[in-house]
Amino acid sequence: MGLLGLLASGVEHKTLWDPTILGVLVFISAIGLFCGSVYLLVATNVGGRLGFLVAGACLMGFMVLLSGLWITTQTPLNSPRGRLPGWDPKEVVSDLGESQIGAVREIRDGGKRIETEEDLAQLRPGAEAALVRPDPEDPEAGEPSEFAEFDASTEFLTDFEGFEAYEVGGGTKNLFWHHPRYAVVQYCPTREVDVEPGEAPPEPSCDPLGERRFLVMEYDFGTVRQPPWIFFGVSLVLFVLFLLGLHWHEQDARATRRATMQPVPTPGA
Repeated sequence: MGLLGLLASGVEHKTLWDPTILGVLVFISAIGLFCGSVYLLVATNVGGRLGFLVAGACLMGFMVLLSGLWITTQTPLNSPRGRLPGWDPKEVVSDLGESQIGAVREIRDGGKRIETEEDLAQLRPGAEAALVRPDPEDPEAGEPSEFAEFDASTEFLTDFEGFEAYEVGGGTKNLFWHHPRYAVVQYCPTREVDVEPGEAPPEPSCDPLGERRFLVMEYDFGTVRQPPWIFFGVSLVLFVLFLLGLHWHEQDARATRRATMQPVPTPGA
């Protein structure tokens, strides 16, 4: 049980050997073991060249079917996945008119105002990731955002009285692409209040001396299904090439047999 727990915990201290070099060696060994054994078995029966074409066509045909299943799966948990969607911070401004993005400068007129806490809660994780510094003791914490200025998510508010939050853009473009989608969230530093022992803490409010500013974010639609499509396209092209190789090999074999055939004299000719 201890060994299983150690294996499940993963690599605690990553090095060049583990997982980089070790991962490459495992990949090469897997290709040599599974693909190489099949090729060796086929090659001993039909020859090295034809065995390579047969084994390659079978492998690429299997990859076409597998990548097709990856594409049609609603949540490809066991397939290669790309970048997950989410909000990326772009800038922090004191006034929307100071933004470098034209759609943001006109978001009050052309955008949709977010008025409910439920809709604002969907933008809160992106705002926390941009404004809060990650815990330095967390080994899985990434680099802090260039806009990070708080040590905890409780040090700023986005749902204070009179807050402003907007969304603009989005939608499909030419079936495969999307129009840029932006969101603006106004935030303020939380007011620090001294609470006596035994008293209930008051409702959080904005610090009157703190500046209310706007966080501008752009929605990254991600590339979750891009790797399955790449696998499908590459596998399909290689599958067709292997089939052409088998066809040309058959044509050459037939031409060779015709060249070595001798005419058989017929009686009475």
